[in-house]
Amino acid sequence: MYQYTEFDRQFVHQRAAQFRDQLERWQKGRLHEDEFRPLRLQNGWYVQRYAPMLRVAVPYGELSSRQIRVLARIAREYDEPEAEVYRKAIETQGLLGSQKLPTHYAHFSTRQNVQFNWIPLAKSADVMDLLASVDMHGIQTSGNCIRNITSDERAGIAVDEIADPRPYAEIMRQWSTLHPEFAFLPRKFKIAITGATEDRAATGWHDVGLHIVKNEAGEIGFRVQVGGGMGRTPIVGTVLREFLPWQQIMNYLEAVIRVYNRYGRRDNIYKARIKILVKAEGQRYIDDVDAEYRQILEHDGAPHTITQAEFDRVAASFVPPTLATRVLQSAEKTDAELRAHAADDVQFARWLARNVAPHKNPALRAVTLSFKRLKQAPGDASADQLDTLAELADRFSAGEARVTHDQNVVLPWVHAEDLHALWLAARAAGLASANVHLLTDMIACPGGDFCALANARSIPIAEAITERYQDLDELDDLGEIDLHISGCINSCGHHHSGHIGILGVDKDGKEWYQVTLGGSDGSALSGAPQAGKVVGPSFSAAEVPGVIEAVLTTYRDTRENGENFIDTLRRVGPDPFKAAANGARFKVEEAA
Repeated sequence: MYQYTEFDRQFVHQRAAQFRDQLERWQKGRLHEDEFRPLRLQNGWYVQRYAPMLRVAVPYGELSSRQIRVLARIAREYDEPEAEVYRKAIETQGLLGSQKLPTHYAHFSTRQNVQFNWIPLAKSADVMDLLASVDMHGIQTSGNCIRNITSDERAGIAVDEIADPRPYAEIMRQWSTLHPEFAFLPRKFKIAITGATEDRAATGWHDVGLHIVKNEAGEIGFRVQVGGGMGRTPIVGTVLREFLPWQQIMNYLEAVIRVYNRYGRRDNIYKARIKILVKAEGQRYIDDVDAEYRQILEHDGAPHTITQAEFDRVAASFVPPTLATRVLQSAEKTDAELRAHAADDVQFARWLARNVAPHKNPALRAVTLSFKRLKQAPGDASADQLDTLAELADRFSAGEARVTHDQNVVLPWVHAEDLHALWLAARAAGLASANVHLLTDMIACPGGDFCALANARSIPIAEAITERYQDLDELDDLGEIDLHISGCINSCGHHHSGHIGILGVDKDGKEWYQVTLGGSDGSALSGAPQAGKVVGPSFSAAEVPGVIEAVLTTYRDTRENGENFIDTLRRVGPDPFKAAANGARFKVEEAA
């Protein structure tokens, strides 16, 4: 993973010191609330429904065990609200029929970031110092700027990789951090990059999606998509360049964002994202980007051209891990041992099939630890679980883990012969659910339990569905299904791209939920990215589990041999599924 330089380290420590000074001046009344608000936001400190929320940047998802232990310490020692704040929060939740508001937790988000929901602002500077001690921060995790750059969690190790995207992502991170021209864009701006043939980073759904490709001459470049995004108007990005030489990607990004910064809507927050500009202007936007790009190349001197020396400098900071020195047994013997363990225990066999992926190094594997468990929100990790994760990373993965965009964690450097021992240790920690890519491996935002923007709660819906589908035989029979849940139209739970999407809406002050079908994130399973279609009028919270069951029963009744849910839906069409969903609504009403 990337190793901080001394400049990087000094920069983060200086930023933490600046924030402490800002906080102290605000506490003493020397900095007005309107002045302090943008400063805390620029460091990742929001004020949410009940308490402050900290968003910690995790560039392209990589975490060291040392960093994870500090996150665990923050969860244990700081993620606890003042007693009166928590009392009022519990009272308010009680009006919604729930009083479950866990503290001392971290949350893995769909942006590969880590969030904390309860840290008092009075302790925020101490937390920033702790983060800086392990090369972490919250810079540009909020505000109308270029946010955390995400990537494929298998970057650098995927068997289908054309080139490692992480050095490019790091160059972009350094360029975008505190960029003087792009610190106050019309709206937040998100970039995703993948270097593999399969898009595991949902690049089509980003403001800029970059896919490393090779041309006919074997040269490396980028396929550039611009203007993707979810929210009120789900739009898949437009391809502006099928092949852009890698050396020019920063000059081209500069042009893309300059044009957006110049013409993006600032009069309407709902129409301020670049997707609206690209959709409204079409070819004119593309022409303006091309003109700006030529200006940068021909008149500005192409200042952001990536030289081979600069690329090599950054790439050299991605130090491969030092794997434990050992006498490795033959692949044949390892495979035989794994088959024997799998024959003895069907749970281990399922875990091998679902949670273990191949690796560039044939002796290694990439292993997904599932953070989708009963009684915990998707992506949540307690302080103890974080400590356990750090221990597993040290013991089995050269001290490294990676956050995925679907809220799990991958151990990227696991020896194949250690898989059974890892499974035993992960199972003891409750992190070995063999449900990766299955129905209960759902994406869900924190929703109305924590977020001030949410119209409805996501977590109780996720819990109800998870509780209903605990039988692994049934989950395996249903096969791979992407279920995504958002608590509001901002779509932090990516409901638009789910095979089944659930969106929380407000009707007369009550929580209701729209269901969509047929969305895709762009992965090999799902096909080209597209937004799901709404089933019909919204459902009550009590109806949702029955609606999901009716949809899945229709799938079982109409599928052909070996056919996945999304393939059946596309072959049969949405009408039988819509009818089943609406039939479930009527049954609930009759029962009442």
